[in-house]
Amino acid sequence: MNAFIPADPLTELLNALNLTDAGGARTTEDIFTGPSQWMPHGRVFGGQVLAQCLVAAQRTVDRDRPAHSLHGYFLRAGDINLPITFSVDRLRDGRSFSTRRVQAFQSGEAIFSMIASFQTRDSGLDHQDVFPSDIPAPETLPSAADLIGESSHPVAQYWAKARPFDMRYVTSPIYFKVEGEQVAHQAVWLKAIGDLPDDPSLHRAAIAYASDYSILESTYRRHGIAWTHPGLKQASLDHAMWFHRDGRADEWMLYVQESPSAQGGRGLSLGKIFSQDGLLLATVAQEGMIRVPEVAN
Repeated sequence: MNAFIPADPLTELLNALNLTDAGGARTTEDIFTGPSQWMPHGRVFGGQVLAQCLVAAQRTVDRDRPAHSLHGYFLRAGDINLPITFSVDRLRDGRSFSTRRVQAFQSGEAIFSMIASFQTRDSGLDHQDVFPSDIPAPETLPSAADLIGESSHPVAQYWAKARPFDMRYVTSPIYFKVEGEQVAHQAVWLKAIGDLPDDPSLHRAAIAYASDYSILESTYRRHGIAWTHPGLKQASLDHAMWFHRDGRADEWMLYVQESPSAQGGRGLSLGKIFSQDGLLLATVAQEGMIRVPEVAN
């Protein structure tokens, strides 16, 4: 399986976000296409299609109107062996706000649907949540490669070597087991494994991509469920994100996550993404399907 792991995961990410303009009416609908990244389970990574939809929408909006929010639904599992087509509807362009609807298709079927809103830069009220205290510096924490080592399992090798982001857990990760107290919160440092171009819209898309990493884990941690739990079945259902301030995805960001509720085979997780110097860059919410055999109805 190692042969399928990309030699340069960051280049693979940039290639995935470099969508091809496939034409369109230019008045109400624009069409783009993009590749799928390799994943060990054969399904398109949710963060990939989320980020690609944001890129497609951004291509149809003036650069002085950055995205401030997006709301998406994962409709079907994507196939990594197929390209993805993105259809962008220009729903509205007002004096300050623009709204876009993006549908991602494979083989004629929608796999993801999103609405995103964009706003001209403006002044106004300004406050934010406080950066959490007593957080160790990311350089003092082990990387996934340090923790996983040379495990031959393809998913473990993906975690260790194939992701375009370095992820370092403030507490121990839940790759194979849940250590310590079973709490519904955690924090993870993350940043791209190399330098990215100086394009704020690209960094926004890369942060959206990374926001799908580990977001549901606070739900699992609360119940002592590791990723390798026998019979665990999970899938992202929806994803919402609000961009508050510009940040760089190639600099360390702290992703603080908590799960306020799990019920009915679903778990809800909320996240805050801070820059290392304490700016609140984005807020995230995601609900996922979570099925554990021993608690199934």
